[in-house]
Amino acid sequence: MEPQASLGIIGGSGLYGLHGLENVRSIDMETPFGRTSEPVRIGSLNGQKVAFISRHSDGHTLSPSAIPYAANIYALKMLGVQRVVSISAVGSLKEELAPRSFVVPDNIIDRTMGRQRTFFEKGVVAHVSLADPFCPILSDALEAAARAGGLPVSRGGVYVCIEGPQFSTRAESHLYRSWGASLIGMTAMPEARLAREAELCYACLAMVTDFDVWHDSEAHVSVESVLENLFAMTGAVEQIVPELAAMDDVECDVGCRNALSSAIVTRPDAIREELRLRLNPIAGRYLTTEDHPRG
Repeated sequence: MEPQASLGIIGGSGLYGLHGLENVRSIDMETPFGRTSEPVRIGSLNGQKVAFISRHSDGHTLSPSAIPYAANIYALKMLGVQRVVSISAVGSLKEELAPRSFVVPDNIIDRTMGRQRTFFEKGVVAHVSLADPFCPILSDALEAAARAGGLPVSRGGVYVCIEGPQFSTRAESHLYRSWGASLIGMTAMPEARLAREAELCYACLAMVTDFDVWHDSEAHVSVESVLENLFAMTGAVEQIVPELAAMDDVECDVGCRNALSSAIVTRPDAIREELRLRLNPIAGRYLTTEDHPRG
């Protein structure tokens, strides 16, 4: 498939479309890892081609555990995307991160269970580095776009990703705070893992909708209060996406786009042809004997 967009936006709760996206066409995409959450919408924004996926689908029919993360990332890779920005609703685990503020986090603790975590399985093994799951280059650009758009944004912090769909217990909330975590959400993993395997730069703009239940002001986290804050914030977020789209794609020098260069440990001649075809959009340049260090 010919490259069609270099920037991909994955919209979370409350963000089911992109205001200002022009000449939009929707592409139904079936991948070896299933169908995407919804048809991928591709259009022009500030003169740049952008691909958009609503993570939970339009109408919010997919819970965090049911999202086809691997299909979404695979499809964006097929479309030529090199940078992926995740826009996600989160709870705050720190007093200074109040509801209706924005955070560009720099690390994750993964507490999910049973989700598709890798493209490399059933006969192919790869171990990518995930020490820094968010691309600092793209995160810099995202922070700059947010500040240019006037958003109250802070940089850094650890995102705890829980399985959901229930909110955390009070004991869990206090535990995550004791770990030094800043944010709690349900969708950054395995999205960040898969983006790294696909050699995509990945960054997150987290929208703080509530203090988690550790906070004295929170008797419990309710959908009503979360949605009220969420819808107040999504309009502001849509204003910064054109700013981000207009930024030149700075070459990543921290390894995101070469993450598989020494990660695949299976010998190419041991990989079945059907697996080679399945992985071609993700790792095709590494799956020939000539290019493999052990070939």
